[in-house]
Amino acid sequence: MIDPISAGRDDIALFVRDLTDRPSFRPRSVAEHGAPSFPRLSNATVQQRLTAVRLFYDFLVEEGLRISSPIGRGRYAPGGRAGVSRRGLMPRFTHLPWIPDDEAWDAILTVASREPIRNRTMLALAYDAALRREELCSLRTDDIDPARRTIRVRAETTKGRRERVVPYSAPGGELLRAYLAHRSTLSRARGPLFLSESPRNWAEPLTLWTWSKVIRRIALEAGEPRFSTHTLRHLCLTDLARAGWELHAIATFAGHRSPDTTLQYIHLSGRELAAKLASGMAQIHDWRIALLAATAAGSA
Repeated sequence: MIDPISAGRDDIALFVRDLTDRPSFRPRSVAEHGAPSFPRLSNATVQQRLTAVRLFYDFLVEEGLRISSPIGRGRYAPGGRAGVSRRGLMPRFTHLPWIPDDEAWDAILTVASREPIRNRTMLALAYDAALRREELCSLRTDDIDPARRTIRVRAETTKGRRERVVPYSAPGGELLRAYLAHRSTLSRARGPLFLSESPRNWAEPLTLWTWSKVIRRIALEAGEPRFSTHTLRHLCLTDLARAGWELHAIATFAGHRSPDTTLQYIHLSGRELAAKLASGMAQIHDWRIALLAATAAGSA
């Protein structure tokens, strides 16, 4: 047992190695003989645990129990902006979120079409307005403006604590109108938009966890286990990029403070990237041919 008060950098290094080799408690798949496989902890999980330990040692230093922290905050990385790009104890990996292709999307929609009107409305609004899970579940009846077909996303429900107003589509409006008629049979009081219909929590606000369970059930039934509550947001922002929206406009729509964050949410397919590359190369080729032709004409 290592005393955290006297732990040094070598002890922290051993702890990091143990984290990278430690299996996850959550099985990912079932092996041949029916035994679940337990993969190693993800990079994001390791980063979170190191952050907790770093904050703990910051506390010990602040309380005067240690002179310094054995966990450094990284050194300056050449080529990066001063004070921003740093190397920590572990490299930080950024993986592109999964975006459903046409076949996967059709399977999801087929399952979703059999869902109650509440769930179908939530799916539509989550995509239409690129809403996060908390933003969606926290919507209130007075956040909806049917006349302008807009939604007010309150600052206290957003990740960046910035209020925004976003539109939703005409088909989404039809679903919302049908759901509001159904909601009136549960409660006529103003307040949370989406209500539980469980006998245990009848007409109570729908929780984040209940919505996550709905999405998980749809994902498994559709045979697309990677489909999550955040997938609809990723898909919407990606579709806006495909439609030719400017990066700043997409960032405003998504509620991002910086367009740099938006770049992580925009994932064009390999086929689209190949088409853009071919188009760009064709233009360069034509430009070079035109220059060569001009040179030849001049020499004549």
